[in-house]
Amino acid sequence: MPQLPRHPQRIPDTLTRALARAPRAGGVHRDAVLAAGVLALQVAMASLLPADAAGQRPDALGWLLLVLSAVALVARRRAPMAVMLVVIAAVAPYHAMDYLHDAVIPASLVGLYSLAVAGPPLRTYATVASVIGLMMGVMSATPRQHAAADMLRSGGWIVAMALVGEAVRIHRKYIAAIVERAERAERTREEEAARRVAEERLRIARDLHDLLAHSITLIGVQTSVAAHVLMADPDRLDRTAVAAALDGIADTCRDARSELRATLQVLRGDDERGPLPGLSAVADLVRSAEAAGARVDLEVEAAEVPAAIGAAAYRIVQEALTNAVRHAGDTRVQVEVALDGAALRISVTDDGPCAEVEPAPADTRWRPWRATAPKPPAARPDAAPVGYGMIGMRERVRSVGGTLSAGPRPEGGFTVAAVLPVAGGPA
Repeated sequence: MPQLPRHPQRIPDTLTRALARAPRAGGVHRDAVLAAGVLALQVAMASLLPADAAGQRPDALGWLLLVLSAVALVARRRAPMAVMLVVIAAVAPYHAMDYLHDAVIPASLVGLYSLAVAGPPLRTYATVASVIGLMMGVMSATPRQHAAADMLRSGGWIVAMALVGEAVRIHRKYIAAIVERAERAERTREEEAARRVAEERLRIARDLHDLLAHSITLIGVQTSVAAHVLMADPDRLDRTAVAAALDGIADTCRDARSELRATLQVLRGDDERGPLPGLSAVADLVRSAEAAGARVDLEVEAAEVPAAIGAAAYRIVQEALTNAVRHAGDTRVQVEVALDGAALRISVTDDGPCAEVEPAPADTRWRPWRATAPKPPAARPDAAPVGYGMIGMRERVRSVGGTLSAGPRPEGGFTVAAVLPVAGGPA
């Protein structure tokens, strides 16, 4: 008997291996031991049972047939039908010669049981009918007074043994089905756990991308503004503008640190997680974009939405504003969030880079500003490959069953539009 593992989740695998080894677990030696036991029982019955009433004592041929019927059981697991044919070929002449009829019954019953356990049922039923028919023919030809009673008794034993073997076969099949279902359920749980881990990793990667891209972009723009103010005209330094730029950098760092801490708590496995960012935090994104130089018009016409929908909407607006600040610089952005029936509609549209870009002087003090200055429209071609930000937006929208469209506008600029189902229906 196989030893059960310490881990319960490995039990289905152990049972499966045990059942797979069941036909050959005993091997030939167990069948040989069984055949030897049957032979010993038959020899004892043929030697001890009284003769004349139940048949005559077997002679040399009778003993040979008796031994052959028992020795054939050695291959009962590997070839049950062949074994049954050999047993029938040995038992039929034995009965026909009117030897002690009860002495050969154990081999017949064991062979029939092995055939029934191996299945299929149709073969077993056909074999039982053939054996009973052959037995009726043989017993009818025997000149004995109690042949009919012996025939009924032997037929009852044959049918009973066939039913026992069929019940054992059904039970084994049922156990195998249970083990297979348990193994399949275990595989399904493992696959589901792996899928959830992959989804969680993808979600964390998207959060980190949105957080770092948004924060670093705003910090870079605000730093460039401060550098420009400091280096443009040192004699007439606008301390208020510099202070505002530095305050914006501090606020952006503070928000990024808070979100990064929440993400790291997820990675550490902490159960205490802060609330997901939602529509109420969109105003903070607008203020950060305005601190970076963009002019943002915000219109939010939506009540409370599910946390997943609100988080997806927040990340979409965050990525769209980040792209607008990064590629368009000092531009006008229109952000609209409205609840339309069972769907939340999001639209972020910018007018594109300013048409008038002041040329940079030759003085080297302007180089930091020139390195991060707003790029002309040619730097944002329509056929340029999208980055991870656009892919992240599409994945977020797809995760909640929504749709996303993004692309340049004919009149200039760029637009991002998303439709997120709120009530669980199609977007």
